[in-house]
Amino acid sequence: MVETSESKPRVMVICAHPDDLDFGCSGTMTLWAREGREIIYVLCTSGDKGTADPGITPENLMEMREEEQRCSAANVGAKEVIFLRLRDGEVENNQHLRRELVRLIRKYRPHIVLTHDPANRQFDNQYLCHSDHRAVGEAVFDTIYPAAGNRNFYPELLLEGYEPHKVSEIYFFGTHRPDVWVDISSVMEEKIAALLCHKSQLGSDKSFVSWIRERFSQLGKPKGMKYAEVFRRLNLGP
Repeated sequence: MVETSESKPRVMVICAHPDDLDFGCSGTMTLWAREGREIIYVLCTSGDKGTADPGITPENLMEMREEEQRCSAANVGAKEVIFLRLRDGEVENNQHLRRELVRLIRKYRPHIVLTHDPANRQFDNQYLCHSDHRAVGEAVFDTIYPAAGNRNFYPELLLEGYEPHKVSEIYFFGTHRPDVWVDISSVMEEKIAALLCHKSQLGSDKSFVSWIRERFSQLGKPKGMKYAEVFRRLNLGP
């Protein structure tokens, strides 16, 4: 784990859909929660299009997936889960989204933010390169610098009591250029439990757990770790 200037920095994870962050960083979040770090989840959509079942409406699926994400967050130890309820598959990096993210960053004042890697343009994996992932990653970066820390952006938020806040670090998951490996071997079962909360997405696929073990085992091999999550870290300074 990378040391920071804060002994227990506050952490915010911003992602596109329920289950994204559980694939990307729930093991690391479990470790950090156990250290006493305060963890906030922000979900830009509620995954209302994530089914092929004609008997499930988008509204019903949204409710299901939000409850699944709350279940996962409770297993991990996250303090709060926030849903922006943008439409699944229609996320844009625009002023509306950036303003909402600036409001949340100024409200909760995280030291570390985790999100999708907007630099991933490999287009070799339909899940990692989902358009919502790209839009959210870019929006988060544009929000953190310069908007969240500059009082001249969204001055109406100052009237709401939200003073500028500068994030110290960004950890990008779903990256093709990792430079941080976090050993999650001690919490791999908790990561699996968090993922299994997402029943609407996993269905009855019994091979899922084996695939997860293999996936995160492969990520750990370069560093001699049984299981690892990987990130690209950007240090933004104090």
